[in-house]
Amino acid sequence: MADRTTLEQWYYDVPVVTRLWTTASVITSVLVQCQIVTPFQLFYSFSAVWGKRQYWRLITTFLYFGPLSLDFMFHLFFMSRYSRNLEESSFRGMTADFAWLIFLGAVSLLCLSPITGMPFLGSPLSFSLVYIWARRNPSVQLSFLGLFVFSAPYLPWVLLGFSLILNSTIPKDDLLGIVIGHVYYFFSDIYPRIRNGSRPLDPPELWRRMFVTTPPRPQQEVEEDHEHVE
Repeated sequence: MADRTTLEQWYYDVPVVTRLWTTASVITSVLVQCQIVTPFQLFYSFSAVWGKRQYWRLITTFLYFGPLSLDFMFHLFFMSRYSRNLEESSFRGMTADFAWLIFLGAVSLLCLSPITGMPFLGSPLSFSLVYIWARRNPSVQLSFLGLFVFSAPYLPWVLLGFSLILNSTIPKDDLLGIVIGHVYYFFSDIYPRIRNGSRPLDPPELWRRMFVTTPPRPQQEVEEDHEHVE
């Protein structure tokens, strides 16, 4: 029971957006592993979405990181770690803003998908978060496989180079994630400094209202209402 409580506490300690994304990704891969769905039903296809009205592909393309394997565990750990780091640091107490960042990144990738020919977009989306986190934490020192130490802003390029060495090809998903991440970083962190605080990528007020929760009423007020009814 103690282990269950500890595991449950750890799960709910993960920020809500990262928790939902990670959970949905695990469930998606389990469904594929159990042959309830296939990857062919999940990837983004312009003709399938807008021609056959298979709108779920707009979401599932960001949830599938491959079948259950070591490679899947690596991608899941990579995604959840930096998503959580970013949500707990720059976006602490700003769930609406972080969800808006995910939304903007997803829409941008969907628009670019026909050009890049990438059916699954979860990897570049998570890599864009790595880029933003790295740029916003310039003083953090990281170690790569214990071989050398470098500052956080170099992390995306170190990972890009490592992927290039392993696969002998340019990793399009990493490059696309860097582009998406840099556009957001520029307009959120650099542009306001040169345009008197203007932040064009901030979420609209309507979006923020969707994340406002009504605080629970004090117990005393509830009891007074009951007495009034009686």
